[in-house]
Amino acid sequence: MPKTDLTEAGHWLRLVLISGVGPITLRNLLTEFGSPEAVFGATHAALRNFVPADVASSIVDGGDNKGAQVALAWLAEPDNHIVTLADADYPRLLLQTADPPPLLYVKGRLDLLNAPALAIVGSRNSSAQGAENAAEFARALSAAGITIVSGLALGIDAAAHRGGLAGTGSSIALVGTGLDVVYPARNKALAHELAATGTLISEFPLGTPPLAANFPRRNRLISGMSLGCLVVEAALQSGSLITARLANEQGREVFALPGSIHSPLAKGCHMLIKQGAKLVDNANDILDELKLPARAGAAHELPVMEEAEALLLNHLGYAPCNLDALCARAELGADVTMGLLLKLELKGLVESLPGARYQRIR
Repeated sequence: MPKTDLTEAGHWLRLVLISGVGPITLRNLLTEFGSPEAVFGATHAALRNFVPADVASSIVDGGDNKGAQVALAWLAEPDNHIVTLADADYPRLLLQTADPPPLLYVKGRLDLLNAPALAIVGSRNSSAQGAENAAEFARALSAAGITIVSGLALGIDAAAHRGGLAGTGSSIALVGTGLDVVYPARNKALAHELAATGTLISEFPLGTPPLAANFPRRNRLISGMSLGCLVVEAALQSGSLITARLANEQGREVFALPGSIHSPLAKGCHMLIKQGAKLVDNANDILDELKLPARAGAAHELPVMEEAEALLLNHLGYAPCNLDALCARAELGADVTMGLLLKLELKGLVESLPGARYQRIR
C-alpha cells in the first residue's frame, strides 16, 4: 500500500485487528460492503447478517484504533509496507489459494512479492551436508532469477535464505510472528539481511510472539507464494512435510532431494518421492519441470588435498560410515585415520556425526 494512503491503511488495520474478524469473515464483509471504510459505515443490523452482535458493536464503534495507530507508526518507517487484497502488489499466487490473508505486513522489497519463486524447506536440525545442499540449490536457482521462499527457521531454511540472497533472485522469509519480533533469535543477523536486500512477510499483527499454532498457518503462505516446493532433509514427523502437503493441495509442484538410506533425515524425502514428489539432484531438474530457462551448473573445486586424504575420502564414499568400517576399508590404523579425518573436516569435506560416524560433504 502506498505510504501516502495512510487513511485507507488505517481502515484496513482497524477492521483486521478486531477480535472475531478472521480472514473468511473479512472477505464476506468486503464482498457485501465493498471496502473496509464501507464496512465501518454499515448499520449494526446489516452487520449482524455476517458477525455476532459483539463483533458488530466493535465495528460500529470504529474498530481497534489503538492497534491501528501502532501499525501505522511502523508503516511510516523506511521499507515497511502493508499490502492488502485490494493492492496490485498483493502476491498473485496467494490469490489462487483457498485462504489468502486479507492483509500482509511486509518489510523490504515489494517487487519480490510477484517474482517467480520456489520454496525450499527442511529440517531445523540439518546435517552439514543438508545445509550445503540447500544453500547450493538456492544459490543456483537465485542465479537463474528465482526468488527463494522459506520460513527463517534454523537449519535448512536459514541455509536456503543465504543461498537465495547470494543471487539475483534474492529471498523471501514468511514468519510466524509479528515483523517486530525475530524468531529464532539466532537468525537476527539473517533477518536484518533479508530486510535490507530481500523481503520479510507476516500475516500476524505486530507484537505477535512465536506461538506454536502460528507456524502451520505460516507454512501455507510459504507454499502458496511459490511455483513449487523443494524439501531438503526431513524426518518422518517434520513440519516440512506439512508444507509439502499444502503445496500439493494448492496445485504446486513438490520436489524432494534424496539422501542416504541410513539417515533419519532422509526418510521424509524418500516418503514424498514414493508418494509422487519429483526426485531432483540438481537445480536444472527444477527449472526444467517449471519450464523456466535452465543454467549451466557451476563446477565446485575441491580444496587441495594430500594423496592420503584423497584416498581416504574416496574410501569414505557418500553414506555415513563408522570409524571401524572406514579403517578396514582404507587398511589404516585408527590413529592415522582420525588424523586424516580431522584434516578433511577442517577443509570442509567431511562431517562428524553422532556415534563416531563420518560423512562426506562434497
